[in-house]
Amino acid sequence: MASTAIPRNPVLRRTVTSATATDSESSAAVSPSDSPRHSASSTSLSSLSSIDVADPKPAYTGLVDTYGNAFTPPDFTIKDIRDAIPAHCFERSALKGYAYILRDMACIATTFLLCHNFVTPEYIPSSPVRALLWGLYTVLQGLFGTGLWVIAHECGHQAFSPSKIVNDTTGWVLHSALLVPYFSWKISHGKHHKATGNMERDMVFVPRTREQQASRLGKMVHELSELAEDAPAYTLLMLIGQQLIGWPNYLLTNVTGHNYHERQREGRGKGKHNGSGGGVNHFDPRSPLYEQKDGKLILLSDLGIAIAASVLYYLGNRFGWANLAVWYMIPYLWVNHWLVAITFLQHTDPSLPHYTADEWNFVRGAAATIDREMGFVGRHLLHGIIETHVLHHYVSTIPFYNADEASDAIRPVMGKHYRSDTKDGPWGFIRAMWRSARMCQWVEPSEKAEGAGKGILFFRNTNGLGTKPASMKKPE
Repeated sequence: MASTAIPRNPVLRRTVTSATATDSESSAAVSPSDSPRHSASSTSLSSLSSIDVADPKPAYTGLVDTYGNAFTPPDFTIKDIRDAIPAHCFERSALKGYAYILRDMACIATTFLLCHNFVTPEYIPSSPVRALLWGLYTVLQGLFGTGLWVIAHECGHQAFSPSKIVNDTTGWVLHSALLVPYFSWKISHGKHHKATGNMERDMVFVPRTREQQASRLGKMVHELSELAEDAPAYTLLMLIGQQLIGWPNYLLTNVTGHNYHERQREGRGKGKHNGSGGGVNHFDPRSPLYEQKDGKLILLSDLGIAIAASVLYYLGNRFGWANLAVWYMIPYLWVNHWLVAITFLQHTDPSLPHYTADEWNFVRGAAATIDREMGFVGRHLLHGIIETHVLHHYVSTIPFYNADEASDAIRPVMGKHYRSDTKDGPWGFIRAMWRSARMCQWVEPSEKAEGAGKGILFFRNTNGLGTKPASMKKPE
């Protein structure tokens, strides 16, 4: 079947101001001071400073993203990024953070009290109208709950307050209430930040390679450039599954993270693998995601989940499980939906590269993210987590209320390497989910890449969308 051409760069906005990096500095020359240090469990094949600044720069030619745009890797440094950000953007205020928490909790309480007291047969006799209003209740509570999730996420990055005790106590309470293992997630998420875009070390978003996709489909590798259009119904089914169970599946099986656990230096990864029964999860202190010293924190995370589950069990028995489903469980599913949608679209786009271990460094990985736009909902209810994610990967300790100003400051430094997709706001965000699911099925080198360029991978698909997969000869 003939391929359907996608216009080059139809919605991608790239700022084209020039970068400030000098030719003498490598993008790996300076390590980010707020990033976790290299740890035994990160299974690294390269450090943040793995590229010698004295080495000649390789020529990157023939690199083409899924839209068909030519690509070159970033050449600025983390020092360039940090120096561009005004000093006051780094300031954190627990008082301001708690004000946002109280605001979100007030929204949750007000929404519950209004519906509990007035969405009743006495005030609204129509059952369909009551069902509609309670449905709206679950959507709103899901958004408010996601806002609290984002603040707990700030705590995990020490962006809430200058005090580590305040950060971790606040984050543990908020995330436990949302059935998130706070410290367990904090540790693995920190390692994701330290290795974003690295095909062998990223703890969260490692796309399939061409070989893995072929194995999954039961096809030969060379056939992926020849397959006919995939069924849109299949894409829709996969998206629904991702949005419903993607988050708990990640916590329980590490399904989207790297699978090189045998390299864990303490030996915890021996014989363990991602997937059901593989021994890789966020609840077991023996999981290869962690080191032995993390054990008490993992158990503390489990205790938080146990306390929250006990409270929910009591409420279900006291007020009825049907009521609890509407009051908490369905909003909880909405929180999961937003969490998965946001993170999926921050790291999955036809314009984004991924890197082999030899070609990866921190600056390149952080630039392999994209900002999007959700209007009032994103900027106010979700505290800007959608709109300022590129900055967040460079300096994760900047609080969300300073992130817009800091993002504006780093765009001239990043130049053409800054990516955002803001067209049509919330509707564009939703469409991007479908576009990314259809266009981003696996990663492979560009067909005309040479030398070091073969270590920079881009999304391809069997749907005839965008740049075609590389042609590969059938085995003789």
